[in-house]
Amino acid sequence: MVAQAATMTRTGERGSVSQGKPTRGPEGGDGMEDNFNYHQPVMPRETVERLVLRQDGMYVDATVGEGGHASLVLQASAPQGIVIGVDRDPRSLARAVYRLARYGDRFIPLAGGYASLDDFASERGIAQVDGALFDLGFSSRQVEAEGYGFSFQRDEPLDMRFNPEEDLPTASHLVNDLSEQELGQLIFRYGEERRARAIARAIVRNRPINTTGALANLVAETLGARFHGRDSQRRGYGRVRRNRIHPATRTFQALRIAVNDELENLEKGLRAAIRLLAPGGRLVVISYHSLEDRIVKNMLAQEVASCTCPPGLPVCVCGQQPALRLVNRRVIRPGSAEVEANPRSRSGRMRVAEKLGERL
Repeated sequence: MVAQAATMTRTGERGSVSQGKPTRGPEGGDGMEDNFNYHQPVMPRETVERLVLRQDGMYVDATVGEGGHASLVLQASAPQGIVIGVDRDPRSLARAVYRLARYGDRFIPLAGGYASLDDFASERGIAQVDGALFDLGFSSRQVEAEGYGFSFQRDEPLDMRFNPEEDLPTASHLVNDLSEQELGQLIFRYGEERRARAIARAIVRNRPINTTGALANLVAETLGARFHGRDSQRRGYGRVRRNRIHPATRTFQALRIAVNDELENLEKGLRAAIRLLAPGGRLVVISYHSLEDRIVKNMLAQEVASCTCPPGLPVCVCGQQPALRLVNRRVIRPGSAEVEANPRSRSGRMRVAEKLGERL
């Protein structure tokens, strides 16, 4: 199971779980747990150095999760800095609230998606913030915990919603209701799976499919000739060949992205964050797969451009004024020491930009 979990970083998993002090905190139905384990943030030093420029600043952690990055930002911006922590997953947000209680009203938790940043700010009279952080993907605890249906590590209902209270079609609905063509297009687009058509055909032939185990087994069987070799251990959906991702990884990624409308919400969230940034404020984005990173890269390119006119025009007529400047021209990746200590960080890619203009 450990080896399998480590391979999932290539398609969107971020960080790992670190052992906290034995205590009791929010988790599960009764809201309590023993041996509270927290998600370990990726590129913590790089994030704080590039995000926290003001000790009295207000920062948005748009994917606060369990509060790993938020805790570091609160420490670095002490004693007056404020962090607004946003998350769609109420289970993760509850853990962040518990973890960051010692900071008092310097931490403001908000339940919901980052696509609603404009609404959150307007409702609370927030005109500008000094920094915004997006740590995309999903945490290792969401893979390992029951009830999400993200992972093939356990056999459970195919859900894949970050928030089970949201009125969204589950992965089970997509798998069982879409046509073969629609499924194939979804798996190819969001999973970048070359054999998407074969997987879609197999799914339609074997419906209904309502659990992670059944889907993972089916995809593994469909791709089996290409995946399993002489050295593989074929003992159910949880066993994979060493140093290889599970054959269902891309299919699971595609369904999770589709269920939660992740890519469209990312575009909305980034645009809202850019509007909300004060001049001199920083936008820091950590992505984990090419679909996310492409959106981030393209949006930053649009916002730093001084002209968007079609090539060939003799003079500029668009009147474009760049909103951002790139702080780092090249993508920032975790160092070798971090990857060795936290293998799940290895697919992280950080991009940083700064809002232009004169501060009021």
